Amino acid sequence: MSDADDISSSYGDETVLTHLGRNPKDQHGFVNTPVVRGSTVLFESFEELESGKRQYAYGRHGNPTNDAVRHVITNLERADDTFLAPSGLSAISTALTAVAHSGDHILISDSAYEPTRQFCESVLRPNKIDVEYYDPRIGSRISDLIRSNTTAILTESPGSLTFEVQDLPAIAQARGNREIAIIADNSWATPLYYKPLELGADIVVHAGTKMFVGHSDVLFGTISTNEKWTNKVRGAYKALGVCVSPEDSFLVARGLRTLSLRMKEHQKRALDLAHWLEGHALVEKVIHPALKQHPDHDIFMRDFTGSGSLFAFTLKDAPKNAVSEMLNHMRLFGMGYSWGGFESLILPVTIKQQRSATRWKEEGNLFRLHIGFEDFDDLKADLDDAIKRYAAEANF
Repeated sequence: MSDADDISSSYGDETVLTHLGRNPKDQHGFVNTPVVRGSTVLFESFEELESGKRQYAYGRHGNPTNDAVRHVITNLERADDTFLAPSGLSAISTALTAVAHSGDHILISDSAYEPTRQFCESVLRPNKIDVEYYDPRIGSRISDLIRSNTTAILTESPGSLTFEVQDLPAIAQARGNREIAIIADNSWATPLYYKPLELGADIVVHAGTKMFVGHSDVLFGTISTNEKWTNKVRGAYKALGVCVSPEDSFLVARGLRTLSLRMKEHQKRALDLAHWLEGHALVEKVIHPALKQHPDHDIFMRDFTGSGSLFAFTLKDAPKNAVSEMLNHMRLFGMGYSWGGFESLILPVTIKQQRSATRWKEEGNLFRLHIGFEDFDDLKADLDDAIKRYAAEANF
């Protein structure tokens, strides 16, 4: 099977994941695109050097191993182009740098990934970019916040800690024809289950570290753009010297081949556990947008075709010693800040200090779960024991 000449958007996403980004005919019959290491690229002639038409001119600007990933993500997102970054945060910071400059005003979801907020506060604001946070459930009312100098709106749907689902079509309609780039963090659902560019976004970013990689062994990010914003993002990307190693790209390409299978299994296991937690006597609330009781469930059902591995639940408020007793003796759930791998994770989350436009109203302790591929009954038993330890320590 050949590469982009034969695989296009007319094929389903699973076919794209399986075949795009590799061309065995150009690789002596080997199935996968090899790791191409290098900085210097030699030109055949002065005329070729001067023309600027060589596909690869210098290692920082990409190579076949990087392009194997770029082509797949571009196709899945229905984008014009994709740029690779060494982390999800690097993808976000590069996208924001491309569209926001001194004197500009930008709008950031109040539920955004905390490092995004840190970048805005430590880099953008000191460089005279006015950063304003908005309620992730604002929808069309975002028009009230848009100013004459607004240049970007950054969405994250659902929020990676509290899982608010944003009404992206309403936000895009409120933006109208203004020169405002809507940037969507799509790490949770992946382009298999959510396509922000088709709903009005201009730029899509991913912490590819999570679902694209799938094995907890690579840091990676992607920036996908529509035609209107490609050149602006490309200019900032090159000027900043952003690049990724071919070894990392190779591992991402390998992870992408099984993305659809992994997402289906993550979705099923996470939903099964969420439903089980809903019926647990000691659980106060389960926060998963695919559950009917979620306040944004209707928007989720309209705009998403599936759900991810990540959700949260709350337990009745208790002191730290109860949280410690709960987490320190877990057998299968690990404590870690990432997610998307084959192993299940749990993370205690504090929200109140991370919000400025909204107020987190849940009183109990919040825990975020990433559901991996362990046996369901084993995960359930580990979590059940943990919740019971929490309740016993708190004397519930």
